Amino acid sequence: MQKNNNRNPNYLSFKPEKPWVLCLVVFGLIGGVSLSISFLRSSRLYCGDGAWGGRAGNKTSALLDMKVLLHYATSRVVPQQTYGEISVSFDVLQSIAPCNFLVFGLGHDSLMWNSFNPRGMTLFLEEDPKWVQTVLKDAPALRADTVRYRTQLSEADELLRHYHSEPDCSPEKSFLRGNDKCRLALNMLSDKVYDTEWDMIMVDAPRGYFAEAPGRMAAIYSAAIMARNRKKSGVMHVFLHDVDRKVEKMYAEMFLCRKYLVKAVGRLWHFEIPPATNVSGEFC
Repeated sequence: MQKNNNRNPNYLSFKPEKPWVLCLVVFGLIGGVSLSISFLRSSRLYCGDGAWGGRAGNKTSALLDMKVLLHYATSRVVPQQTYGEISVSFDVLQSIAPCNFLVFGLGHDSLMWNSFNPRGMTLFLEEDPKWVQTVLKDAPALRADTVRYRTQLSEADELLRHYHSEPDCSPEKSFLRGNDKCRLALNMLSDKVYDTEWDMIMVDAPRGYFAEAPGRMAAIYSAAIMARNRKKSGVMHVFLHDVDRKVEKMYAEMFLCRKYLVKAVGRLWHFEIPPATNVSGEFC
């Protein structure tokens, strides 16, 4: 869920050799997005007002739908998640309301995720402030915060040892805001992140495919903490992408737990995590 650049494999630039192939792709995209919009019009997917209020009226929603349609019908950039992977999250968004949706990553698919949650609240967390400015310039309706991670992918094994030795990382402590001692805790987020009861979290960032990248260790740990601290009844839905990679899989099994894994499609895992009041003191 990152920007498209030479170092980032998350998005592929599609360059057809024949014009008729491009025409077929454009018509397919228009049909697919139109189908998505028809789903968005269903009452099950239109979530109630989110924590920060909903969208104002059908006119605003219709304009958003048209912008989303135009964006994907003319884009040559393919989101990193497959249709099957996206469908898993889409199905959940149809069934929960109100929808407070936290997404780690801001990218070419952010308009899609935002449109899947109309009248709800979707917030994107992105590591690159320049990329945030670029995206919001073209899509000012999106909500996005910049996050300065304090980890590197090369530290993944050492951070697990740190977790076991640092008391403030323990599930019994289970806090993020002001947690300076636990290096896995995202203690630099805005108050709106900490104060919102999230119904759904998507972890598809930060970058985690080269040694100096932040890696997703802290995002996975912090998503688990948010799920445990949830005050609402019911589970929190947590989605993790790129589970074919060693670190994502290792941290998912440590903090999100195999026993809470309810669906696996492609490189996406879907967890349903209950609040800590309903589980034992350990993560898994």
